[in-house]
Order: sequence, then C-alpha cells, then structure tokens
Amino acid sequence: MTTISTAPARIVATPEAEDWIFRLTEMHGPLMFHQSGGCCDGSAPMCFPRGEFRVGKQDVLLGTLVADTPVWIGAAQFEYWRHTQVTIDVVPGRGSGMSLEAPEGVRFIVRSRVFTDEEVDALNAGGEPLRGDEVA
Repeated sequence: MTTISTAPARIVATPEAEDWIFRLTEMHGPLMFHQSGGCCDGSAPMCFPRGEFRVGKQDVLLGTLVADTPVWIGAAQFEYWRHTQVTIDVVPGRGSGMSLEAPEGVRFIVRSRVFTDEEVDALNAGGEPLRGDEVA
C-alpha cells in the first residue's frame, strides 16, 4: 500500500521566477540556490551554478524547483523559517550580490506564508529535511 504525503512543499517559485530559472539554466547550466540569514542582500536567495557554492553539513535542503534546482538554507535561518513556506520570486532591480541574475536587471527575493497547523503536522510526520552531510 502506497502512502500519499499531504505535506506541502517547503519551497516554491512564482511563474516569473521559474521563467528566470529556466533562462539562467540555459545560460549557465544546472543551478542551485542558497538562502542565508545575513542582512541586506545577504538575506536574499543567491543563485549559483550548481556546485559553485559549497553546501555546509548543517545546511538544510528545502526542496527543488524547476529544472531540478535545489534550494538550501542555513541551519540557523531554517529554525526561524521552519514554520513557513518559502516562495522565490523575481522583481526588477539589481542586487549587489554574486547571484547569477544580477547582471540581467532582476533580482530574486523571498516571500513566505505561515503553514497551517495541519500542514505542520504533515511536515512533522514526514521527518526532518535532509542536511548537507546527508546528501551525496
């Protein structure tokens, strides 16, 4: 008997962000995101060619987006955001970081919503998300 998970995704993207992920994948190859807990642009999701950013053993894998793009978050930041669904969006403008979209005149941002009690229960039933030291 197969059990169907009712747990929501911890990470999603808007259609506009998905379009940019596809564009950037065509330009740079497979991508990855990392969301740190820094201030200013350090709190923006950073987009890198996959493998260019070294994931730490405590980083948490929120999930994957289109084009099989993994999204990681620092462990401390995850503890603050574990009760929210994170949405990667894109807006006009230019961040001052090293993220791949910066030269294109757009920047990725995050939005979030608080999970319902039922969603939290489903996520808890599914166990903790993978950490950097658990992924090959």
